[in-house]
Amino acid sequence: MVKNMQDEEIKKVVRARYAGVAQQSGSCCSSACCGSAKPKEISKKMGYTEEEIQAVPSGSNLGLGCGNPTALAEIKAGDTVLDLGSGAGFDCFLAAAKVGPTGRVIGVDMTEEMVARAKDNAAKGVYRNVEFRLGEIEKLPVEDGSVDVIISNCVINLVPNKEKAFREAFRTLRPGGRLMVSDIVLLKKLPDFVKESIEAYVGCVAGAAMKETYLGAMRSAGFKDVTVVEESVFPLDCMTNDPTGKAILQSMKGSAEEIKKIEGSISSIKVRGIKPA
Repeated sequence: MVKNMQDEEIKKVVRARYAGVAQQSGSCCSSACCGSAKPKEISKKMGYTEEEIQAVPSGSNLGLGCGNPTALAEIKAGDTVLDLGSGAGFDCFLAAAKVGPTGRVIGVDMTEEMVARAKDNAAKGVYRNVEFRLGEIEKLPVEDGSVDVIISNCVINLVPNKEKAFREAFRTLRPGGRLMVSDIVLLKKLPDFVKESIEAYVGCVAGAAMKETYLGAMRSAGFKDVTVVEESVFPLDCMTNDPTGKAILQSMKGSAEEIKKIEGSISSIKVRGIKPA
């Protein structure tokens, strides 16, 4: 059960699941109400445009995430951008176009297979201003005060120690730098049968923090002007209609009445924070 698992055990399971995703062409999406759609359709639901989807190397868009953080991060030419949990590189490649040849994009992911796939995609697209590093969000392989913008897409909810993740993000930002995150949070506590499901954890549900706890962790790390830019409640029918969601519900072994308790518990947010100048 997840609540009885140690942090390293949880990371091991998450790493193994996403390694599997990296080695296949499909999506394991459960957070975007994607049904049996392909990554392209899933990404459109998350806010990516047709132009953005076509602009990146094929194989970099796995249909993962819960939003489009690059659209709201106000990335400028010359910026250094850090992507937390960069996967196959989708958001990194979009950011690379915004920072231009004078800028730089760093993607960090804890899954070797994802980093390898991202590097292959970068080579296919001949991206000279993007690099990918193997590492954990709670211990970023990035220098202090070296980054202008941090983005992350539905990843911090998978990190057991979210406070430490935000402290690390704060450490790497230059004064005046900003963080833009798309993520899943909770509006009310989940039933125990959800919290005990590793399938729900990997599906970005069981590991999610309460919304105010999540925002509080950002403020405790030192971020100012913490603002929820967009928010939408994640409807229960996304899980009941989506094959991956159904698998999660079945693994949780909850009754229909218990499953109904999840309604209105989960929210997708886009939140911004600033490191004081």
